[in-house]
Amino acid sequence: MEAHQRAIRMSARDSILAQLRSTTHAHAPALPDVKSWYAAQSRDETQAQRVARLRAAMQAVKTEVHDTTASDWPDLLLRLTAAKGVRKLLIGTDTPHGAELQACHSQRQASQSDGLELHRYAKPIETWRQELFDGIDASFTLARSAIAETGSLILWPDAREPRLMSLVPPIHFVLLDVATIHTDMYSAFTAEGWASGLPTNAVLISGPSKTADIQQTLAYGAHGPRELVLLLLHGKEESA
Repeated sequence: MEAHQRAIRMSARDSILAQLRSTTHAHAPALPDVKSWYAAQSRDETQAQRVARLRAAMQAVKTEVHDTTASDWPDLLLRLTAAKGVRKLLIGTDTPHGAELQACHSQRQASQSDGLELHRYAKPIETWRQELFDGIDASFTLARSAIAETGSLILWPDAREPRLMSLVPPIHFVLLDVATIHTDMYSAFTAEGWASGLPTNAVLISGPSKTADIQQTLAYGAHGPRELVLLLLHGKEESA
């Protein structure tokens, strides 16, 4: 009896598989021509117009935006930290922009102490988790690029500037070269060759952290930095 039932089950199984194998599959639909669509929607705009669109979008969501140059940004950043009462600023490990800020800070300290301490993210998080969450006032990172259409900064965290730098401290300072502002998302990942390799964690930031309750009362800083301060780095030729 048991053998007979097993034979019936196998017969049913074989019958189903045979039907599936004999089914004629329709051709897969053609993939959408994304490149052509974006080409038709693209804006004929200058770098200055992209900068203006990014600025407007980010200021609309409470991002603080400042214009600066390659020679002036470290001093501007230190003046902003002083104005905001920052005492401990977290910077990356062995980054060119971190070294520039460190040099400017050392020069200022030689003439007059501002009370600011620069801390490098140089230890495993397990060894200083409490200090990061409770003792760091602000962080400073570099943005890889930005998207004017959505008002978003693109960060590619790595071992030198981990994701927690843009997530934990109450204030996040970001340096962005205006030459890296793209029109839209498609322009960003095609121009930068995202298809050839992505980091473990690509981050898009469109303003300070915010949330709202059922009554739509907006609160900042609930899940990340309550302040986002963007330093727009303009080139020498543009400034001239």
